[in-house]
Amino acid sequence: MRTWPTRRERRARIEIIPMIDVMMFLLVFFVLISINVLPALGLKINPPSSARTEHVVERSKVMISIDHDGNTFLEGRPVPIAELPDRLRPQPGEQPPTVIIAGDGATELQNLVNVLDALKAAGIANAAIVAKAK
Repeated sequence: MRTWPTRRERRARIEIIPMIDVMMFLLVFFVLISINVLPALGLKINPPSSARTEHVVERSKVMISIDHDGNTFLEGRPVPIAELPDRLRPQPGEQPPTVIIAGDGATELQNLVNVLDALKAAGIANAAIVAKAK
């Protein structure tokens, strides 16, 4: 009877070094492309001149938070409602800050009204209220 020589079975090897080389090449490629693309997003323009120009003043933003118990926080620090007008009132010659109110959905409406009253007392007419989309 004829027998065939037995082959030594080779196990498959996964070479990780070429994969690392390819990943590094892709990383370098995307970094270099993003460095060159980001400055191109803005348009380089030469604006026209005017005899009466005004300096655009960027208004500061202030976050007021109301938790579910009705506690008020100014920029993350607890503040009593009575102190809000004094802390938010702008100095003479300054613009009033942009106020953003973030409240818990379970808080009472009266707490929001109290904050709005404090804003009126500070001379701030507008405020934005944070809400999530349905």
